[in-house]
Amino acid sequence: MRFDLITIFPGFFAGPLDFGIVRRAREARLIETRVHDLRDFTHDRHKTVDDRPFGGGEGMVMKPEPIFEAVESLLGKEAAGNNVAKTAIVLLSAAGRLFHQETAHEFVTMERIVLLCGRYEGVDERVAEHLATHEISVGDFVLSGGELPAAMILDAVTRLIPGALGNEDSAVNESFSILAGVRTMPQGTIRANGGGYLLDYPHYTRPQSFREWDVPEVLIRGNHEEIRRWRREKAIEKTLRNRPDLINSRGLD
Repeated sequence: MRFDLITIFPGFFAGPLDFGIVRRAREARLIETRVHDLRDFTHDRHKTVDDRPFGGGEGMVMKPEPIFEAVESLLGKEAAGNNVAKTAIVLLSAAGRLFHQETAHEFVTMERIVLLCGRYEGVDERVAEHLATHEISVGDFVLSGGELPAAMILDAVTRLIPGALGNEDSAVNESFSILAGVRTMPQGTIRANGGGYLLDYPHYTRPQSFREWDVPEVLIRGNHEEIRRWRREKAIEKTLRNRPDLINSRGLD
């Protein structure tokens, strides 16, 4: 199995890849790991990977172009259609589905996993919609970026590969419990009126039109009340799609 890690901090993985089960799996050639610097896929002298979001707001959003180019350099142009056999393109996102042991079992059936490490306030939504096969969060807490979650997923999947563990029964007998409910405000969420939480709304940044996928018109017009309503509607849609438990457990309709 091959793991490709796309990040703006390639040096981060010098530690996680060189210890324990992951190191032994690499030495035994059960897995191959490649770390790619996202800035290598930019075309300006500043190697820019982020920009201000359309519609206003705090922070910066990661641009789609270098991420698409990075993945397509590995998988070919067909990657944008999510049609690469036995390959998972995983966007590490605060607004993604929660990673569980079942997810690790799903990923271990793949031949290749590309892990996209987000940073800043988020990643342009067109990456989630048109490139990633999975949008994954590792838990209801705030992290500075996707590097730690990527290392966690790599570790969780590697230990399921036959031969990676000294005792093959270890992976079968390990206990795993899922805590019911949401105890604290999850990362990437906003408070919902009347209580409960919603996942963050989708973010978009320049270019306004990218491969015929346009930024929603409402974010361009500058009507802040329309933008507020649109963001809330999209936050509800994404919560219902990715984390319906946040709505159900908080009594929202």
